[in-house]
Amino acid sequence: MQPIGIIANPASGKDIRRLVAYGSVFDNNEKVNIVRRVLLGLEALGVREVWFMPDFFGIGPRAVEDLKVSFKTRFLPVPVEGTQEDSTLAAGMLRDMNAACLVTLGGDGTNRAVAKACGEMPLLPISTGTNNVFPAMIESTLAGLAAGVLCAHPEYRSDCLRRTPRLEIRSDGRLLDLALVDVVVTKAGFVGSRALWDVEAIREMFLARAEPGHIGFSSVGGHLDGLEHRPGQGLHLKLGQGGRRVLAPIAPGLIRWVPIQTHRVFLPGEEIPLSRTPALVALDGERELTIKAGESCTVSLNLEGPWVVDLGLTLGRAAAEGLFTAPLST
Repeated sequence: MQPIGIIANPASGKDIRRLVAYGSVFDNNEKVNIVRRVLLGLEALGVREVWFMPDFFGIGPRAVEDLKVSFKTRFLPVPVEGTQEDSTLAAGMLRDMNAACLVTLGGDGTNRAVAKACGEMPLLPISTGTNNVFPAMIESTLAGLAAGVLCAHPEYRSDCLRRTPRLEIRSDGRLLDLALVDVVVTKAGFVGSRALWDVEAIREMFLARAEPGHIGFSSVGGHLDGLEHRPGQGLHLKLGQGGRRVLAPIAPGLIRWVPIQTHRVFLPGEEIPLSRTPALVALDGERELTIKAGESCTVSLNLEGPWVVDLGLTLGRAAAEGLFTAPLST
């Protein structure tokens, strides 16, 4: 039986949007409880081995403390630096172990770091971040059950996984970085606080996800010209006067009018250059890249992003095939 991986980001749900907006705080003790419920779901399905990414708070060790489970719990040999590279390195190790599933606790940023190295290993993301489009608010007990089902029945993968797109940022043809939801280009300046919330600084957006009901910058596209009926396409928006305004929740409790100069749909593989440089580029809500004046930089959509477990389909098929039933003992 393949192992299960768990990456719990202790820093998720704690950025500056708790000060400039009204984002919820995910206490690390609550993350310990979330992981415990995942483990109990895995135990119920007979999983034999679970690997944790170590972290400075010790979410994994605290979760297994005094918890009676029959499987082995191990910790990846990842140096704890307290940066997103911890998650990327851990995801790569779990991919090389051929883990059946990787359960993540974090937001869009955590999953972006994981997606850099997860390869074909499916993700089961549990939201504990701020602006969450990629991960979902799901009960972790159910996440543990679904991961356990995939571990015990790998043949379910063909029906119970969905492929998600990603945005790729290139300079002179070289891949610089990626995003799972949005690439937001702002005026040049200092990175400072990584989280982005100031609409006036934004020049343009590239969206892989834009559906009504989302929060963050993808909500701007969702309220303007959503992609929910255009699978496999992206949305490019240039901000400024001369077009229309869109009212959108760009952070929890932070609802703003966003001026849209132009917008258009773009197709996979189409490389769109940044309209102006120098610039700062935010990936899934966090400033990451500094683009120099005159530097050639493009954004494109790739449909071969990470695989994600469909919780409802997985548990539905398991129930239909009797995985949760057994004859009464006499």
